[in-house]
Amino acid sequence: LKMAAQTSEIDETVKKLSAHPGFGGYLIVNADGIPIRTSLDHAEAVQYAGLLTLLSTKSRAAIRELDPQNDVTFLRLRS
Repeated sequence: LKMAAQTSEIDETVKKLSAHPGFGGYLIVNADGIPIRTSLDHAEAVQYAGLLTLLSTKSRAAIRELDPQNDVTFLRLRS
């Protein structure tokens, strides 16, 4: 039941985001950087997932350098 609620929440969020002008797509990756949900084709999803994994690793390292007790739990990109 909890997983179904999370899936529904994700679907609602994607629906809201896709209604915004200029929305190009979405990519959700797991902690290992593997795409788990996306609107992109497979090759694009894998490419962006790899790049996002590098960005999140560097972001986490920067945050930890500033405060070793802190961590990145959410990363939102907007362009």
